[in-house]
Amino acid sequence: MIKLGIIGAMDIEVALLKEQLTDPKVTHKAGSEFWEGTLRGLSVVIVRCGVGKVNAALCVQILADLFGVTHIVNTGIAGSMDADLDIGDLVVATEAMYHDMTVTIFGYPRGQVPGMDVQAFPADEALSEAAAAACAKRAVRFKRGRIVSGDQFVGDSAVKDDILENCGGLCVEMESAAIAHAAYRNGIPFAILRAISDKADDSATMDYPTFEAKAARDCAAITATMAETLAK
Repeated sequence: MIKLGIIGAMDIEVALLKEQLTDPKVTHKAGSEFWEGTLRGLSVVIVRCGVGKVNAALCVQILADLFGVTHIVNTGIAGSMDADLDIGDLVVATEAMYHDMTVTIFGYPRGQVPGMDVQAFPADEALSEAAAAACAKRAVRFKRGRIVSGDQFVGDSAVKDDILENCGGLCVEMESAAIAHAAYRNGIPFAILRAISDKADDSATMDYPTFEAKAARDCAAITATMAETLAK
């Protein structure tokens, strides 16, 4: 039986999902609130992890150890790295990678964590298919591919170009690679769903506040649709 952990970085990303929970129970742990209940017929635990890689990884470990989740979905917003992805489009990850892990002096490719057997952490195919199907069901435009993460809000064209050249990726944000990393280490299948809120360039500081709320709402709706599908 599936027990789904749902992780978002900010309140707006998880508030709409928490509102839909049946018989919610709230547990406080490590500064976060873990909302356990039923979403569209599926057993879930929803948490706002906070911004950044450490906060994200910490919540994965708690979901694994304290709640025994079987699968994880990371939902939220991101900056577009692909000219074909506009604000409001969605990205379903095939894999997630750090753009700010750099140990190339010892022969590791950029993004690879020393000691790990992969450069990018592969998303679960079945769970990602459910995310893609939820996008299609709601007639939301989406693409599938790599998502890159780092402890940096990318709002500069030169930084964006450097990441694209060295890491690739359809979009960039600050948590998903850490969530993927922690899930991978724990053997937990994961999927990542990100709505585009800005273009990750010199216009990002203008785009982000305007489109943040809409992008987060869209992503929450897709995640709820995913839960309904998985419950069946």
